[in-house]
Amino acid sequence: MTDVHSKPVRRKNMKAVRAKNTKPELLVRKLLHGAGYRYRLHVKNLPGTPDIVLPKYKVVIFVHGCFWHMHDCALFRLPATRTDWWRQKLTENRLRSEAAEDFLRELGWRVVIVWECSLKGQAKLEPGDVLDKFTSWLSGSTSFLEIPESKFSSLI
Repeated sequence: MTDVHSKPVRRKNMKAVRAKNTKPELLVRKLLHGAGYRYRLHVKNLPGTPDIVLPKYKVVIFVHGCFWHMHDCALFRLPATRTDWWRQKLTENRLRSEAAEDFLRELGWRVVIVWECSLKGQAKLEPGDVLDKFTSWLSGSTSFLEIPESKFSSLI
């Protein structure tokens, strides 16, 4: 199947995909700020450049897009064109993210992953539920939280 867009149009569309200040990220920031948490954004000197950093709690938060990180949910679907190329690119994205998360945990940081599907779509959680999960985890001692919880999170 060929692409439905010309190369210039496809290029324009792909350049419009943002890495910072996405709608899911803004929603998480609004929830945290409303609950009284203060944070720094996109700290470049930490591995993986976390979206949100709460230095007081030594916590980093990544707000992952389900497509770009190959999340096993209804929002992820591998493109029908250039499937091998996309599979390789998205796999590399995911591996790079996991390596950064592991390194941050080795450095003593606690890591939170908030998946896009927890904030939008049919399976989305209520914003208060997302905040409650984070708040209750923050008072615990585990070093990793994934919202929504993955089938594989018990292996971590």
